[in-house]
Amino acid sequence: MSLPDKRQGMEEAIARIPNGARILISGFGVPGTPFTLIQELLRQGQTGLTLVKNDANETGLGIDHLLASGQVERLITTHIGLNPRAIELMNSGKLTVEFCGQGMLAERLHAGGAGLKAFLTDIGVGTLLAQGKPHHELDGQSLVLETALRADFALIHAAKADPFGNLRYTATARNFAPVMAMAADQVIVEAEAVVGLGDLAADDIHTPGPFVDAVVDLAALGPLSAEYGVVRREQHV
Repeated sequence: MSLPDKRQGMEEAIARIPNGARILISGFGVPGTPFTLIQELLRQGQTGLTLVKNDANETGLGIDHLLASGQVERLITTHIGLNPRAIELMNSGKLTVEFCGQGMLAERLHAGGAGLKAFLTDIGVGTLLAQGKPHHELDGQSLVLETALRADFALIHAAKADPFGNLRYTATARNFAPVMAMAADQVIVEAEAVVGLGDLAADDIHTPGPFVDAVVDLAALGPLSAEYGVVRREQHV
């Protein structure tokens, strides 16, 4: 049995996303943020989006472009302190922001990818993050019910991919990408290098191909944009 070739043009891949979609976007600050896919989403102009990302990037980077264009209705994130535009939009009521702890965001995504609907935790009990959420008593302890997170799409940056969609990430880019790939109905990946089937060692595969729906080869599009240059890059190590 031959494995399907999931390589796709960027325009075609992003055109899958409709207005009103919920989208997981990988990245830990700059590392792992799929800047090229974000730029295509900006160009195509889908609106009413809900984004789930660890952070709001900085002014002029990543999802800030989508915030500036008014395409984002809701943001689920851990912090927006590096992005004055996100803060202004939130304070003016033009952007709904749901905050959750960084580890909690990862665990909610993990739960979504594992097929769970919710889980109980003592993290956040008695804080603002737990206000308005259901509480349950277990073994005499008050626990918060945290809902799992899933989305219609995930946009992910990978250092390497093969045509089937097996993925390898680099350093902190790995923090959210693997769980996001599990927690989305459709996963679109931009890869700095697309290698042949079998060229990725089994121990180097961080996301297996069955989770991936489309692979965009960044090398075929030309040099990476200046946004990627914010961090030093060890090319395909």
